[in-house]
Amino acid sequence: MSKDSDTALFLKSMEDHDLIERVRVTIQNAHVFKLPPRQTVSVGWRGADWKDKVWQGTVKVVERGDMTAVLLVDRTKGSIFAVCPVREGSIDRCVDSSRYFVLRIENATGRHMFIGVAFNERNDAFDFNTALEDSRREKEAELMPVKPFSGPTKDYSIKEGEKIRVNIPKLAGGSGNDDDSDFPLAFSNTASLSPTSAAKKNGRKSSGGSKKGLLLAPSAKDTPRRAR
Repeated sequence: MSKDSDTALFLKSMEDHDLIERVRVTIQNAHVFKLPPRQTVSVGWRGADWKDKVWQGTVKVVERGDMTAVLLVDRTKGSIFAVCPVREGSIDRCVDSSRYFVLRIENATGRHMFIGVAFNERNDAFDFNTALEDSRREKEAELMPVKPFSGPTKDYSIKEGEKIRVNIPKLAGGSGNDDDSDFPLAFSNTASLSPTSAAKKNGRKSSGGSKKGLLLAPSAKDTPRRAR
């Protein structure tokens, strides 16, 4: 007995109305292209080389149970044009544009092919990529073991202004002075200075923390938009 493909399992799950479905993103307008042969695998895919457009419609990232798939859906009829089960190596990006992706689609029998998907706007491409990343991170988090809760951690550190009293017992053969038998040792916690205060005390200014991380700006040399 042959094992069902991921696409067959996903389509079968759509018949289960008790299974929770989550649509992470819906992008109304996307273009699908037949991919030309690549010159070399090391160069990667280039959206500028795509000339043979075969379809236009809606792209969805959908989760059902523990499965995630990219669905290409007809905008008027709602029928599914193609399914891309999300797994390692099923989605790739183009080297010349942030709006172009390569999807590995497959049918219910397991036969597959690669197609090109182009979005009109960078925001659409960003939302698509973010939906895939969020889905991946959440699934990885679900596989992480949960640490047992051991209750709140007690703080035994000495607070500022607190004092410690130490009782030293009277030594045998001492001078007989009872005042030495109860010697108070008191101090305040002066080490808990803020970084700014400590810097001022040492005659230096605080650096104010590290710089915030910056996102790289999109390349101005982008592949032209496709006709809507």
